[in-house]
Amino acid sequence: MRKVIVVPYDESWKCEFEKIKNELLEVLKDNIIKIEHVGSTSVEGLAAKPIIDIDIVIKDYNSFETIKEKLSQIGYTHDGDLGIKDRQSFVYKVDEKPYLMNHHTYVCPEYSQELRRHIIFRDYLRSHSEDRDWYGSVKMLAAKYYPEDIDSYMIAKHPCVREIFCKCGLDKSYEI
Repeated sequence: MRKVIVVPYDESWKCEFEKIKNELLEVLKDNIIKIEHVGSTSVEGLAAKPIIDIDIVIKDYNSFETIKEKLSQIGYTHDGDLGIKDRQSFVYKVDEKPYLMNHHTYVCPEYSQELRRHIIFRDYLRSHSEDRDWYGSVKMLAAKYYPEDIDSYMIAKHPCVREIFCKCGLDKSYEI
């Protein structure tokens, strides 16, 4: 079981993202469209699990094998789509990158619905402080009640996420 830790927003997360992005750009710069900071750490003022979420955006899967090879050169291993269409996960050994904040790395084609969802949700929370604060308080409370149970944590915050999805025009049938 993974421990659930949610902390208040930390201004250093912006810099931590930039460090990771710069390392990725060194090997990927000519093969990608952009690198997006997504997830809760990308929303100023939002409480979050202290893990940076990164979406590496590619045009389509024609370049995926090249991306996979270049990421392997810097210690990332392809972990599959984890059941989410058009989002490929990459993992690394934390002890091999102690100079970088813990992060989740995904590669998505620009047409990916998961990428679209990440960006819309992030941008909505960046511009709607009441919903950002509500979501943050729900996450803090869920982590308090379920510090040893990530599945229960996810279930506890799910109604809040679904309501915010509806507000920003995303599919309300989103499942955890």
